[in-house]
Amino acid sequence: MVSSVPRLVIAAPSSGSGKTTVATGLMAALSARGFAVSPHKVGPDYIDPGYHALATGRTGRNLDAYLCGPELVAPLFAHGAGGCDIAVVEGVMGLYDGAAGEGELASTAQVAKSLRAPVVLVVDASSQSRSVAALVHGFVSWDPQVRVGGVILNKVASDRHEGLLREALESVGVPVLGVLRRAAQVETPSRHLGLVPVAERGSVAVEAVSAMAAQVAAGCDLSALVALARSAGALTGAAWDAGEALVSSPPPPLPFPSPGAAPPDPHRPCGPRPQTPDGLEGAGRAVRVAVAGGSAFTFSYAEHAELLSAAGAEVVTFDPLRDEELPEGTAGLVVGGGFPEVYAAELSANEALRKAVAELALSGAPVAAECAGLLYLCRELDGLPMCGVLDASARMSERLTLGYRDAVAVSDSALAGAGTRMRGHEFHRTVVEPGAGEEPAWGMRAPERRVEGFVQRGVHASYLHTHWASEPGVARRFVERCRTS
Repeated sequence: MVSSVPRLVIAAPSSGSGKTTVATGLMAALSARGFAVSPHKVGPDYIDPGYHALATGRTGRNLDAYLCGPELVAPLFAHGAGGCDIAVVEGVMGLYDGAAGEGELASTAQVAKSLRAPVVLVVDASSQSRSVAALVHGFVSWDPQVRVGGVILNKVASDRHEGLLREALESVGVPVLGVLRRAAQVETPSRHLGLVPVAERGSVAVEAVSAMAAQVAAGCDLSALVALARSAGALTGAAWDAGEALVSSPPPPLPFPSPGAAPPDPHRPCGPRPQTPDGLEGAGRAVRVAVAGGSAFTFSYAEHAELLSAAGAEVVTFDPLRDEELPEGTAGLVVGGGFPEVYAAELSANEALRKAVAELALSGAPVAAECAGLLYLCRELDGLPMCGVLDASARMSERLTLGYRDAVAVSDSALAGAGTRMRGHEFHRTVVEPGAGEEPAWGMRAPERRVEGFVQRGVHASYLHTHWASEPGVARRFVERCRTS
């Protein structure tokens, strides 16, 4: 299979240069002109893809070479971009910044090379004139395999300032594809973990994306950007597919039995079950997996729900801020990341749902919780009652915990068998003080050796955000446990 979807990578010399404004505005501006735009984000960030989805009407997808491995970057891209006219990929940090101590791994540059995509460099020109040429020259020449096809100058003060910048860049030979003025910057409010998610801003987010689109359309040469995207090299190889990923992934160990259940049959085949007529995997019934959503739980990768569905689950979203019951027939629960600390009072006030979650977990049903989900399962968060599934207390902290992690499952759980290796990402300003009775979920090997998270009955709760495309067997294991618990 060959993917020839035109594509651009929007990068910058450093964070704060304006990548999100340019990438989101470009997506929205092209969408307004009738293009079917596929939105992507380099790295583990969940928030920017929400703005990308608003700009394009399509699911924002992440491309993370650390979490998923460099070999999955192109297949995951092709999966998301299938049937689209053009793809825009927003980079992370500076163009050549990646996982600490890992060279180019997980950098925007590595993803651009994997996608054979030209790069547009967004430069904050607010405090420079002729020096911009030296800066751009350095980024262009650092890695000859990275093709910087143009520059967008951001925070330009005046016509005279623009003229000085353009004159300096003539010597570099990189075309200026856009100029955005300093006075026209679009406000994108932030707080302790970055931008405020789309789900929390409602119509204000729609207006912000419209303003970004107008700014980019007025200041950038859209025709030249499209032409540059069409110069991307063809990608060979199959697009990622959730069903095929489950079939090709090594079968995980059989799920451990729920309390009182008969031990698993050691002679039962471990491979994927036959496809049923309705397309769900498994000879038995489909099982319902409830996934937390709404404003408090906005962090999730689209591939997780796709893998659960391919493994035979009916995925149903519910909102812990509003729904007082879990979806009828819930056999398993996934509570991803987000901002429960912002909504602690509202989550605590929904006592009926908290009790329903606790009862489900007590029954031994599979529960997978990441970061915000971990906090929600604790006994309390900043002194307010939560679900009480875990004998642990959570609170806000001044310290930011941030970075990639290399982990191994140290306890058998509904999500991962002991010994399962996965890479993940931590990003939080909270701490959890554990009680007693739970086993740890993960053993961390980098940046320091430690254990983290909780395994109790069917519960797997941890601060670690993982991307299941790297280990599809966890989705199959989770759904199988939903059938047997």
